[in-house]
Amino acid sequence: MRNISLGIVWFCFIVVASCTKSKETSKAAFDSVNYKIEIDTWRENRINELKAEDGWLNLAGLFWLKEGINSFGSGDSNDIKFPTGKIPARAGYFLVNQGTVSITPTVNITQAGKPMAKGIIYSPDSATNPTLEYGSLTWFIIQRDKSVGIRLRDLESEGVLKFKGIVNYPTDPSWRVEAKVEKPTEPKMIDITNVLGQTTPQASPGTLVFVINDNEYRLDALDGGKDELFLIFGDDTNENETYPSGRYVYVKRPDSEGKTILDFNKAYNPPCAFTTFATCPLPPKQNVLNLSVTAGEKKYSDAGH
Repeated sequence: MRNISLGIVWFCFIVVASCTKSKETSKAAFDSVNYKIEIDTWRENRINELKAEDGWLNLAGLFWLKEGINSFGSGDSNDIKFPTGKIPARAGYFLVNQGTVSITPTVNITQAGKPMAKGIIYSPDSATNPTLEYGSLTWFIIQRDKSVGIRLRDLESEGVLKFKGIVNYPTDPSWRVEAKVEKPTEPKMIDITNVLGQTTPQASPGTLVFVINDNEYRLDALDGGKDELFLIFGDDTNENETYPSGRYVYVKRPDSEGKTILDFNKAYNPPCAFTTFATCPLPPKQNVLNLSVTAGEKKYSDAGH
């Protein structure tokens, strides 16, 4: 009887152990599946943002304004030439006066669907800048360093219609790493240069420190908004596999222990990968990793490769 009892106990132990292991395996599989769903959803949202009315695919022009009068329209004689067939040959002019921009239209330009009369459309101390419309074209004023310009969109852009998506590296959870955020003891500024060659110092709220394959790496972060930090980084895949000028990634602000998750599966191409009309910031030299980050978005081309 004792042997039978021991046998029953041993059988139950095996069953319990087996069930426990099965639950653990199921949990791991469930987490893996959920993570892939998370990344797939992130990528889908990313595509939708690129194709949206305020996305990067429909940019149709970037025109820097000179001090004084800047005529615009589709005619070749204008200072600012909008796309042919999208607006009359003469549409009016912009007046730049010490950083303030006003418009005098000669065609029916609208703002939020209402006729736009002559008036100021940009001031250096403005909280918001209006978006103007004519047909499928929309535009607004941007400022980069001391220069002001027009960012033009075409809501019927071929860039959106012909967009074939982005190729990504396979989702790999090993590129989701824990990072420690080292906060500076005093305000820290780092120089950020954009594709126009303009360099401006920007505040860095901290440095992410993380380990991959037993090697420690560091990335200086920028402010990414209330809940996030923004990273501009380069790595050894640039040029051949990924965008030559580096990629971007957001991370959540650190928790109470100063930790966050750096997920390179969410590394993405800067706007300049899709259009020549963007003014992208480049990675600071200290953010170029001696590492091949084989995760996130690959180099973009019109063919979707």
